[in-house]
Amino acid sequence: MANQVDTTVFEMLESNVRSYCRSAPVVFSSGHGAVLHTEDGRRILDFFSGAGALNYGHNDEAMTEALVSYIQSGGVMHGLDLYTVMKRDLLHAIQNSLLTPRNLDYKVQFCGPTGADANEAAIKLARKVTGRHRVVAFNGGYHGMTAGALAVSGAKRLRTFGSPGANAETTFVPYETSMYGPFDSIAYLDRLVEEAGSGFELPAAVIVEAVQIQAGVFSASNQWLRGLREWTDRHNVVLICDEVQSGCGRTGDFFAFERAGIVPDIVTTAKSISGSGLPMALALLKRDLDVWEPGEHTGTFRGNQLAFVTAKVALDYWQNDKFNQHLIENAGAIDGFGQRVTEFDGGVSARWSGMLAALDFGLGNVETATRAQALALDAGVLVERCGPNGEVVKLMPPINTPTDILVEGLEAIFGTLSAAVNT
Repeated sequence: MANQVDTTVFEMLESNVRSYCRSAPVVFSSGHGAVLHTEDGRRILDFFSGAGALNYGHNDEAMTEALVSYIQSGGVMHGLDLYTVMKRDLLHAIQNSLLTPRNLDYKVQFCGPTGADANEAAIKLARKVTGRHRVVAFNGGYHGMTAGALAVSGAKRLRTFGSPGANAETTFVPYETSMYGPFDSIAYLDRLVEEAGSGFELPAAVIVEAVQIQAGVFSASNQWLRGLREWTDRHNVVLICDEVQSGCGRTGDFFAFERAGIVPDIVTTAKSISGSGLPMALALLKRDLDVWEPGEHTGTFRGNQLAFVTAKVALDYWQNDKFNQHLIENAGAIDGFGQRVTEFDGGVSARWSGMLAALDFGLGNVETATRAQALALDAGVLVERCGPNGEVVKLMPPINTPTDILVEGLEAIFGTLSAAVNT
């Protein structure tokens, strides 16, 4: 790094569990849109977006103005699940800007402010509705770090100290595609049901990501998603689509499952659903599944009114033709970048969807991917790694990044590839 960075207090007082900062040894001081500034004066493009919590960038001007105005007006700051003016405004925005344009008819459940809690609620509700307990999840999937969400997440490293009892109620099935190759998981599910000696019991739910981002950015095909919807319908199994990281425009459509033309029974969303990075999570439920008793799934911070303020601004953007056209143009820039990487002769491949891209350095090539990540930061772009062992560099710039800044970041990353793979 150009200047010495003082991280003493972090290393002395903060737990060893900290992770993202280890690959970005800088101290950030401010941010606007896709641009971060460090305390030593560096300008860094944010192609990490808070792990998908900042799809609209840092300190969006309209959100900031709405937030400041709300605070200065003395608006309710914390409301549990009490009725508030702000919640009413947000519910109207959810109906008018999200559900109605997509012909979706869901009830809205405000969860504790994390994707993990939304997934916990979805699984708990599916079990109540069906009277069954088993859940089918997919290898490589990631659904959160609380006990129930972790039990349906595929990473062995994360599940080592999870709840063994909860893990025993999960059947893991290979995803349609992964770094280990393709797999006919629908046929496998059929065999589990049909084979008398399989030991398989029909599950309460199947939980799936239409794009497995943490596994290395693998998109399920439309045909596969439709096949999974048909399988769950045929066996009266609740289909839960986890859109916590892939939703809010990250893969092109607002939800990643939209392209397949399916309608999940439950959709979970968090991270960028607030628009601003403020904590917020929702579970969207088909009406006939809303069999909760009052208070049966609760949490103190379900009523994050400040997140409601910025979420309404973000949802209203989706009614703006200029905003949507800009997303299409940006996705085109990502597509062009992906094509260039594909033609790059250096042992790196690319996958991309919407405003999401992966640079795959090959199974087990963690050292090369780590070097590529560090070189990107030296070139002024913050990126993160994913994949089974961290051998994939993940690009997630804010979806509304000005196109010239997006191209600047993509060019900077492309310029580091030769050094990354040949060092």
